[in-house]
Amino acid sequence: MSMFGVNQRMAKKPSLLSGETFAFLDIETTGGNPQRDRITEIGIRFWRDGQVVGEWQTLLNPETRISGFIEQLTSISNSLVADEPVFADIANELEEQLRGKVLVAYNARFDYGFLKAEFRRLGHLFTAKVLCTVRLSRALYPQHKRHNMDALMARHNLPQVQRHRAMGDVAAMLSFFEHVLAERGAETVEPVLATLLQRPSTPSHVPAEMLRDLPSRPGVYRFYGDNDVLLYVGKSTNIAQRVASHFAGDHQSGKALRMSESLRRVAYTETAGELGALLFELKQIKNLSPLYNRRSRAAKSLVSIALQANADGYLEAGLAREISPDRLGDYFGLFRSKRDAVNALRGIASKNDLCGKLLGLEPQGPGPCFQRSLGRCKGACEGAEDVTRYNLRMQIAFHNLQLKTWPWAGPVALVEHNKATQRTDFLVVWNWIHIATLHSEQDLADFEPPTTPVTFDLDSYKLLAKALLGPERHHHRVIEMPAIHQPSVVMP
Repeated sequence: MSMFGVNQRMAKKPSLLSGETFAFLDIETTGGNPQRDRITEIGIRFWRDGQVVGEWQTLLNPETRISGFIEQLTSISNSLVADEPVFADIANELEEQLRGKVLVAYNARFDYGFLKAEFRRLGHLFTAKVLCTVRLSRALYPQHKRHNMDALMARHNLPQVQRHRAMGDVAAMLSFFEHVLAERGAETVEPVLATLLQRPSTPSHVPAEMLRDLPSRPGVYRFYGDNDVLLYVGKSTNIAQRVASHFAGDHQSGKALRMSESLRRVAYTETAGELGALLFELKQIKNLSPLYNRRSRAAKSLVSIALQANADGYLEAGLAREISPDRLGDYFGLFRSKRDAVNALRGIASKNDLCGKLLGLEPQGPGPCFQRSLGRCKGACEGAEDVTRYNLRMQIAFHNLQLKTWPWAGPVALVEHNKATQRTDFLVVWNWIHIATLHSEQDLADFEPPTTPVTFDLDSYKLLAKALLGPERHHHRVIEMPAIHQPSVVMP
């Protein structure tokens, strides 16, 4: 084949606008949570190379009640959809209609998320190329602040439609799309479409440059919403990658979807390594109480278990609420509530045939414990089991729960160095508490511990005990610091 023939074939290659079929889609739902709410209506209009080439529409029985608010908003009532098909009835036909098409939707993450959730309930993975008209408007008209459908219709003088019904909203989207092509020209619009279709899924209201500037390095990131309310704090060894992953799967969780829709800005703090990021994340969550962080919130109080011999020499277990941080090795386990501690004692009793009375699970008094009547106690409550033998079994049963006493005379600095960025962090730790992060040996030499008491934290204790005494202890260089001016430690 001649070079002229090759060039001729390349010249005839269809453009994005002429070579793709665009499926302008809108759905109505019973609410905003794709894991709980369901679809009530789907409307699609197919467009290719400047022409509408078909449409598809159906009401759906959502198999759940439609609230009065949604009925009023959409005019779709429970009686209207009572005899309509359920999603499973139309799933195969819908997938066939959308196969190979570019799915176009206003705030596409919402519609796409609901479709994926409905298909997932049927055990099927649904994927599509997705174009968001909000993002398209942002890219082409960055001078404007508002890009919702009502704003687009007013700004571009688009025809009025029946809003909050599927085909009405589809008609509004298509009018906007065709207006953009007429006003800006295909040669301007097509490169923007290509860029938007290549981007990972992110909230439509978040400027692309905000996420593009995030570093691919370790650290802590923070999501802020309206009025700069802190929504979420997270950590990663690759901030950019982790933040992007939030948006890749946010349609799978109502909480994640609400958080991403509330997001207005992202901030971050870099660290040299993962341990520094973990400790800083915990500190920020406990001090700042972000709306969507729950698991790592600071405990209001901690409960532990203490072992002490009774008058007969048998070891008894009791709950300890006032824990001395300088002798943690005398205690067993740290629990966020009395209930958690009692449940741990019950588990130990059942697995090790220990006495319920000596564990504090039953009131003291004459006679055997209830465990004894079930054959699960060897008789310590009646003096029938040898004291030495029983105490040895108690020590073995509680061994894995024994806390670690701080093994150094004073504070230490854990050194984290990142070869890629040449960043070094010195994590100052005292009594299992992260006191500060310093960035040079001079800062370390000049460091003065805080004069106010620092609070012991369960999650930080677990992280630091693993880092300093566990299998990972050789990953960090430890510098012992002078034992003078040690900060005082308080328990929550």
